[in-house]
This record gives sequence, C-alpha cells and structure tokens, in this order.
Amino acid sequence: MQGSRLFVGNLNYSVGKEQLKELFSPFGEVLDVKIIENKGFGFVEMSTQVEAEKAKKELNNTYFFGRNISVDEARSAKSQHRGGKRPQRRY
Repeated sequence: MQGSRLFVGNLNYSVGKEQLKELFSPFGEVLDVKIIENKGFGFVEMSTQVEAEKAKKELNNTYFFGRNISVDEARSAKSQHRGGKRPQRRY
C-alpha cells in the first residue's frame, strides 16, 4: 500500500461521517471522512500509511450496519480506468 487514503464500499446508505470515523478510530488518527451520498461508498484518510494498512486488514469484509463492507486502498482519479470508447484521433 502506498497511501493513507482508503476506499470503503458497500456502505449502508444510513451510515454517517461520524459513524464511519468511529469505526476507523481504533486503528489511528482519522484525518478525513467523505461519504458519497446515495452511492454506498466513501473514503477515509488515516494519518499514516501504517494505520491505513492496519485498518484495511482488520475491517475489510466486516459486518457494519447490516452489510459486509469492503475496505481497500483508494486509487487516484488518474489511475482509474473510465471505460467507454477512446476518442477518435482527427488528422
């Protein structure tokens, strides 16, 4: 793992920022929590990479608010494949 930012998927839509922060706090300092409304996922930023790795290991596939959540390293927007057709080159 290279960063301290985690992707948290399969969240129950009723989960709030404080609840997610409380879940991750035992593994270190939580710097930021973002939940994407009505999408069932969010992001948690820990203060160090070591804390993020520990949280990922301990929380991935655990039961939280009625769902098994997935926790993984967040990818940067640049590294994500956006799918669809490549734009045609015009000569």
